[in-house]
Amino acid sequence: MRILRAGDYRVMPWKNGGGETTEIAAFPEGSGLETFDWRVSMARVASDGPFSIFPGIDRTLSLLDGPALTLAFDDRGEVVIDAATPPYAFPADVAVTGRLAGAPITDLNVMTRRGRWRHHVQRVAVESPRALPRLGDLLLVIATREAVTLRTDDGMAVLNPADTAVIEEAAVSLAADGPATVYTVDLWRL
Repeated sequence: MRILRAGDYRVMPWKNGGGETTEIAAFPEGSGLETFDWRVSMARVASDGPFSIFPGIDRTLSLLDGPALTLAFDDRGEVVIDAATPPYAFPADVAVTGRLAGAPITDLNVMTRRGRWRHHVQRVAVESPRALPRLGDLLLVIATREAVTLRTDDGMAVLNPADTAVIEEAAVSLAADGPATVYTVDLWRL
């Protein structure tokens, strides 16, 4: 288990220059926006505008904070993402514009290079100690607003808000002092 602290994340401009993104993790380590096989990041969206295009990439978007974001696709209609919406998957190489519902939002963005990696994102409520199911070769657990305690075969760690655990071990369990929410990102190589 490796713990990534929120204060150590890399902040960089969006690919289209319209804002900033906070990169949580990417593979291969040190890869850029054109060369990653997978990437997990957060972005503060403060105005309406187009999403960056990433050829050959699959993307899943989740709302971490704020009222709502409408995704307007050139060829698929519109989708509203709010606090109750499950993580929403779509190709990152299609044209899409984001429209805010009156206030900025913060999103979680997971991307994988098609044909090399796949991903699955889940929002998980932690109301009592619970085991986390594993789907992939690698599991990322991202704390949201509350601290959570993570246990694996290798030991225990506390994730503070916005911290991430990268786990390769098989057994993972979570606990919190009160109701908490985490996002899990399962990644597997094809």
